[in-house]
Amino acid sequence: MKAVEISVIVPIHNIEPYLPKCIDSLLVQSFTNFELILVDNGSPDNCPEICDRYASIDDRIVVIHKENHGLLSARKAGLEKAKGKYVAYVDGDDWVDIFYLDTLYKMAVANNSDLVVTGHYREFDGKIETIKPSFTGNYNASEISSLVLPSAICNDRFCEHNISTYVWNKLFKRELLLQYVLDIPNDIIMGEDAAITYTYLTLCNHITICDIPVYYYRQRPDSIVKSIENPEMEYTRLSHLLVFLRRKLAPYLSEENLKSQLTSYLYSLILVRSGGLISNEVYDDTIFNPFLNTSKNSRIVVYSSGSFGQHILSTNAKLKYFQIVRWIDVDYHDMTIDGNSVQPIGAIDNNEFDHLIIATTNPTYYDQIKSNLELVGIDTHKIVQIGHDEKEIINLLNSLGFNNDFSRNLNISSKRTEII
Repeated sequence: MKAVEISVIVPIHNIEPYLPKCIDSLLVQSFTNFELILVDNGSPDNCPEICDRYASIDDRIVVIHKENHGLLSARKAGLEKAKGKYVAYVDGDDWVDIFYLDTLYKMAVANNSDLVVTGHYREFDGKIETIKPSFTGNYNASEISSLVLPSAICNDRFCEHNISTYVWNKLFKRELLLQYVLDIPNDIIMGEDAAITYTYLTLCNHITICDIPVYYYRQRPDSIVKSIENPEMEYTRLSHLLVFLRRKLAPYLSEENLKSQLTSYLYSLILVRSGGLISNEVYDDTIFNPFLNTSKNSRIVVYSSGSFGQHILSTNAKLKYFQIVRWIDVDYHDMTIDGNSVQPIGAIDNNEFDHLIIATTNPTYYDQIKSNLELVGIDTHKIVQIGHDEKEIINLLNSLGFNNDFSRNLNISSKRTEII
């Protein structure tokens, strides 16, 4: 019997409307020497039946039914069952191009790569955007150590990943994954992909990064949590991730570089999840506002209907800090938060707002969006940036209970901290 070359692992939980499209896209792959491991992670809908039905008609499919102990546990369960030389992870609500596995496999073999990274498509409400890595090329062990790892999580432009966190646009070697993935703590339930990806880099002797998009990432409006109900729980979860990354990456990076990357990463995660505005007792209940030049009651236009933009709207709905006069996006669609509906970028007038917030922590995306806004006549002097003064960031993190090693200080964190 011919050995399986690729094990495709699909974690599944409560995604019944999307799962058939995902499975169908994998079963028609031009590359056929693979196994498809469907991990039913205690799904409460009809996903278990869907998995079993597909397995009955295609002998490449292996189904695992297990209790739900989080996404990481599902990925571990699939890895333990995998037989392939390589492993690809696909999320059950996404789908892939017919040449997805072919592209990954051929690049891995042609370059003898331990890791292959590709571009992807982002689908949101019927609109598709192409996302391409800018940090492309082939890198050997020396270059991974000197170039890739020191900028993988955050490069020198605030928090821009040179290697994306996602596991689903990558091909891994199973023998390398098995060296550490099964030992990643299951209490890492935020940033699971980052825990796998950035640790895996330390094991690689050769990686290949290309900008060919072959994966369709579905950003579902119902998958974005629009408010943080328990900030202390979120901080603790983020701490688990950052402490793990610090411990695993410390042997490979200077203390200064590692702290800088992780600090920027943690700050960006908090900003996106909080909508930027943070009320904290350490600040005497004033608002931590990262949007430079803005102030309370500023008339604000928010650009982006993605996660960060949604959180800005929902946070402000409770804090009533800004006067949000418009919510815009080139991918405008039917969505309303606090009376604001997403509108096209041509819907705004320079006279109706004081400042425009581009809801992204990625400097390259910021520059691209700012350039497009300028082309439609927006006064670029009104477009604000996110502050990333290192001293202010560290003060904020300390006030939220994070120590220098990213563990939590329970004495500080027990004070009332509110991210709405």
